[in-house]
Amino acid sequence: MTDSAVATEAAAPAGKIQPRLKQKYTSEIRAQLSADLGFTNVHRIPSLTKIVVNMGVGEAARDGKVMDGAVSDLTKITGQKPQVTKARKSIAQFKLREGQPIGAHVTLRGDRMWEFLDRLLGLALPRIRDFRGLSDQQFDGNGNYTFGLTEQVMFHEIDQDRIDRVRGMDITVVTTAKNNDEGRALLKALGFPFKSVETK
Repeated sequence: MTDSAVATEAAAPAGKIQPRLKQKYTSEIRAQLSADLGFTNVHRIPSLTKIVVNMGVGEAARDGKVMDGAVSDLTKITGQKPQVTKARKSIAQFKLREGQPIGAHVTLRGDRMWEFLDRLLGLALPRIRDFRGLSDQQFDGNGNYTFGLTEQVMFHEIDQDRIDRVRGMDITVVTTAKNNDEGRALLKALGFPFKSVETK
């Protein structure tokens, strides 16, 4: 075990169990990334900063119950109460007024971030019908990755028989990586199921 791993474990409060994926990152993935990327400075090894889950709800302008449903779904999926996103300006052709609710988002950090990611990779994505992997071309140039899901029912926390409508969402994984190659290496090591060249 590396000195940094020992320090990380020592910093965790006594009796508190670290999320499984976080433990794996600390004990295995960091060393693997250091070797693969050729980093000697442990502070250069990429890590996760936060995960943002965003659900756009355009119909909320006409029906307030739609927003309530989105907030409820996001709360169940992430275990954290969402922030409501409001329109910054009025747009007449969309019948949108400044300040109207248009979506909801959650920002996950720390253990909640690791727990959500573990559930996403291990339980939710494999439940998508005909799932062939995520595109590895959706990085932003700075090692951060965004992808979309077309519905919420792949999450075990959502009861398919009780949803009021199907809702998609965007998930952004923010990392400390300096470029796309570092970000891709980190997410691949964490278990992101990127499409192989043959299936692209």
